[in-house]
Amino acid sequence: MKHTKLGLITGLMLSVSAGAAVAKDVSLRVADSLPVGHYIAENLLKPFLADVEKSTDGAVGFDYFPAQQLGKAKDMLSLTQTGVADIGYIGASYLADKLPLSSVAQLPGTFNSACEGTMAYWEIAKPGGVLDQAEYAPEGVRALMALALPPYQLFSAKEISGVDSFQGQKIRTSGGSQALAMTKLGSVPVQMSAPEAREALSRGTVDGIVFPYGSVMPYDLAPHLKTATQGLNLGSFVLAYMISQSKYDSLSPEMQKTLTEAGERATKHACAVIDDMVGSDKQKITDAGVTFVTLPEADVAKIRETLKSVGDEWAADLDGRGRPATEVMKAFMAALQ
Repeated sequence: MKHTKLGLITGLMLSVSAGAAVAKDVSLRVADSLPVGHYIAENLLKPFLADVEKSTDGAVGFDYFPAQQLGKAKDMLSLTQTGVADIGYIGASYLADKLPLSSVAQLPGTFNSACEGTMAYWEIAKPGGVLDQAEYAPEGVRALMALALPPYQLFSAKEISGVDSFQGQKIRTSGGSQALAMTKLGSVPVQMSAPEAREALSRGTVDGIVFPYGSVMPYDLAPHLKTATQGLNLGSFVLAYMISQSKYDSLSPEMQKTLTEAGERATKHACAVIDDMVGSDKQKITDAGVTFVTLPEADVAKIRETLKSVGDEWAADLDGRGRPATEVMKAFMAALQ
């Protein structure tokens, strides 16, 4: 399998060829499902990799496999647990059966920016946090860095004019609380990963998608879209790059400290950059022919009121299945303060 080479990142060249990897004291395999050049990898993962290489004077190197080269989004947790990947991209919604509590940061209306959501999520997801103890540690993994995306909007191949436009539309969601939110608004949620969205739109399998501004262009969705909302808060998507606890334990204390500190820095860096990109991302989508629509104030208020109960319903359902969702939600809300 051909390894992907990382470009020049903050003045550092990360060599990922097989020959270069042999020269490292430790070489870690990193995998995700993001297309090459995706803004999440560019602003979260790659600065982390560069930071670690610099901090260790090249003693730690990386083989990076993007674009589902090692497996699909839903397989990343098992790939990380089994050591096929040392560090894997974990999208909570793609693993709702194993990591249902992680979608707490995807509840609609809870935060207004990537950094607001990211830092609150990181507080409960980092090693020792309530989410880590409830969900990640039992799965044998630990988060190295995380990101919550800015509030999602509805992008549609149809006209959007008001809250009634949601009725009956088949909407791609990442599952969990997003699906519940779309159901409450009268839409038909269709769960799928982001890499599947373009084909689904082009074939008419779905009429629209709930997505962040920044992901529309990387997945080449604009040609299949007509209108989009702005100013709504339809939830988010939360992700983390994780390492198995066994792999982490096999590293020296110095390397563990380096990975942990680099992950903290990358988390803070990524959310700030992504918040700054919102305006330019919207402009690129507009330039590609998609029309942004501001819904009437009465409709926006109706949507907010309709979605207000999503969090409590989400928590009650998981509590009933023996998961401490109410505890996790309270911790997340407290971290947002």
